[in-house]
Amino acid sequence: MISLNGSSLVGQQVGYQKNWSQSVATVNEYYKTLDTFADRFEKMLQGVQALGFSALDIWTAGQLNWAWATPEHIAIAKNLLEKYDFTVTSLSGEFGQTREEFESACRLALGINTSLLSGTLPLLFTDRAYVVEKLRDYDLGLAIENHPERHPTEMLEKIGDGAEGRIGTSIDTGWYATQGYDAAQAIYDLKDHLLHIHLKDVLAGEHINCGYGKGIVPIDRCLNALKEIGYPHDISVENHTFDHDPTDELRLALEWVKGGLKPV
Repeated sequence: MISLNGSSLVGQQVGYQKNWSQSVATVNEYYKTLDTFADRFEKMLQGVQALGFSALDIWTAGQLNWAWATPEHIAIAKNLLEKYDFTVTSLSGEFGQTREEFESACRLALGINTSLLSGTLPLLFTDRAYVVEKLRDYDLGLAIENHPERHPTEMLEKIGDGAEGRIGTSIDTGWYATQGYDAAQAIYDLKDHLLHIHLKDVLAGEHINCGYGKGIVPIDRCLNALKEIGYPHDISVENHTFDHDPTDELRLALEWVKGGLKPV
């Protein structure tokens, strides 16, 4: 399926007028109050649906954060996702540094009917055996997203033995481009461990998101690479710009991906 990554909505609450950290803080404050959560989460889903998406990566730094999500938040989100017939392709973001934080993320994923964590997990590198145990207990996969890695070999070291397929990678095409590595080549390099992909374009230099075709990521070559390796999983459209409204760019991105790769 082709999904929208929830991080793409990061600037909505501040009107695309602030920096990244201020935008993240504001979106968290906007959603975490239980009394207003249902109305605000529903309006978010309606907006995503209006863009043409029927699948969503719920973003932990925004719309539903394991750090503050109560069972009531999760139940409301689950009911609304079912009401609008949304598939949650992953819980996306960061999943904790402690055992308690990681289990909160796992429970959240289970509560919104997704089987994939797609992002970063510091705990994996300090308590791997526990992480693998809990992935099995909750029947989840972990797709580690690249940020600082300059080469896929660095990601392979983090994936390790893969825990019988439970641990793999989520390629962020924008971050490989920012780090100076060909994102399409990364797809070939990591094809045996590829569980998810955040298809993103960025400007040269700083890691600034932009609409597809406006930056340095070879979007078409990435889509062709996914075709050639027989990629069977979901594609997450991501454009978390915070300096302008990406609505039109996201709508065009969906059409681009539909034309370049038949949804599985």
